Amino acid sequence: MSPRPYRVVDVFGSAPYRGNPLAVVGDGTGLDTAAMQAYARWTNLSETTFLLPPTDPAADYRVRIFTPASELPFAGHPTLGSCHAWLAGGGTPRHADAIVQQCGVGLVPLRRQGPALAFAAPPLARTEVDEALLVAVLAALRLPRTALRHAQWLVNGPRWLGLVLDGAATVLALEPDHAALAALGLVGVIGPHAPVAGAGTAAAAPADFEVRAFTAAENIIEDPVTGSLNAAFAQWLIADGLAPARYRAAQGARVQRAGLVHISAEQGKVWVGGLCTTCVEGTVRL
Repeated sequence: MSPRPYRVVDVFGSAPYRGNPLAVVGDGTGLDTAAMQAYARWTNLSETTFLLPPTDPAADYRVRIFTPASELPFAGHPTLGSCHAWLAGGGTPRHADAIVQQCGVGLVPLRRQGPALAFAAPPLARTEVDEALLVAVLAALRLPRTALRHAQWLVNGPRWLGLVLDGAATVLALEPDHAALAALGLVGVIGPHAPVAGAGTAAAAPADFEVRAFTAAENIIEDPVTGSLNAAFAQWLIADGLAPARYRAAQGARVQRAGLVHISAEQGKVWVGGLCTTCVEGTVRL
């Protein structure tokens, strides 16, 4: 075993320790898949990443992303957190504030947005959800059919069953049957916040939408803040006229977090951004 740079980064938090933690090994060279998977299992975080030299000349760095159970081709909060760690470790992008990550889905552009980072959402595949599955997921969520507005399969690396509900209050009130829900795979829900009136004018709510993400993992049944799901929802809702080109999504309230995701659609790309904060820094022996 040898010492390697190591950081734990809080991603999408509205303040430190309020987002989704990510373990980043700053130099994964010489580690095989089994060693990376074993370490990701040991950290027991939703994801652990390993930074590597790129094999594509267009990329600034390469990342491999692991849950405690398997490797992912792409995930959102590991993309932002890995970029943050790469920059903090002295990485210099080829093109000023334009950073290019190489991962399992190919090349992912990133950019700085003031103190935050944002990634360009990767291509999204959408398909309809069959009626039998809708009945099963609504039963697992303990949700009446009248609260459901839209449903789609959303695939951008992970495969999410995405549901649009009638409002943020419905999203926050969900008390799912987690065992039944886990059997259905990854399930994400989103609902709009109502505008808040203030000082005689329409004032924006702290966020425009509320999001929750339910996973089939044994260690994390509800993800605190989920970049891939928010990216998929944004591409779907903006394309179908169900959300504006810019909005904010809150996530994590029911698991005592306060995540905030910034969405913007510009020139054919959807950008997914948020704050990243290094909370642990040192070395790990691997």
